[in-house]
Amino acid sequence: MIYSLRGRLINADPHTAVVECAGVGYGCRATLNTLRQLPPIGGEVFLHTYMVVREDAMELYGFADTAELTCFKLLISVNGVGPKAALSILSDFSPDRLALLIASGDAKSITKAAGVGPKMAQRIVLELKDKVGAAGLGASDEAVEAAGSVSKSGNAAEAAAALAALGYAQSEAALAVGRLDSQLPVEELIRQALKSMARQV
Repeated sequence: MIYSLRGRLINADPHTAVVECAGVGYGCRATLNTLRQLPPIGGEVFLHTYMVVREDAMELYGFADTAELTCFKLLISVNGVGPKAALSILSDFSPDRLALLIASGDAKSITKAAGVGPKMAQRIVLELKDKVGAAGLGASDEAVEAAGSVSKSGNAAEAAAALAALGYAQSEAALAVGRLDSQLPVEELIRQALKSMARQV
């Protein structure tokens, strides 16, 4: 198992970084987020890595930080989600953003990643909803808890659904409503959530 790589970046393209360590070039498939953080060619680079061994191939995946690596491992643990889909998701969403999408049950937003259909997105939400908080993916525990609590409360769930119908992302709506007192009337929850989201723009 190759745990990490530190060496000189000798090549990079939209999908792969090649790191030379002691004269050997290691090709690492990587997310767009990791590739954006690479130094210029010739610069020193450090990547956390994960190796996938199959009958027909051995592939190395590289990540700029441990949060992205942890998220990758969680995603490929979901039935039907392979490394390619996991990289696609992590290219579109940072680990903390993905944690909020999963905690709030926002499968629709996850389908924006290339190659991820509604069924796969629903499986990701279903299988990882209880794991994202424990994994410490970068989103604050408070934010994940707030977004996740909305589905458990009648008024809060109704208010979040109304905000989603107005065009807000389900995760954004759930996070805004989840920070409020769920005993408030639906109309008041919507009003206060709209006010808090307007302040963040």
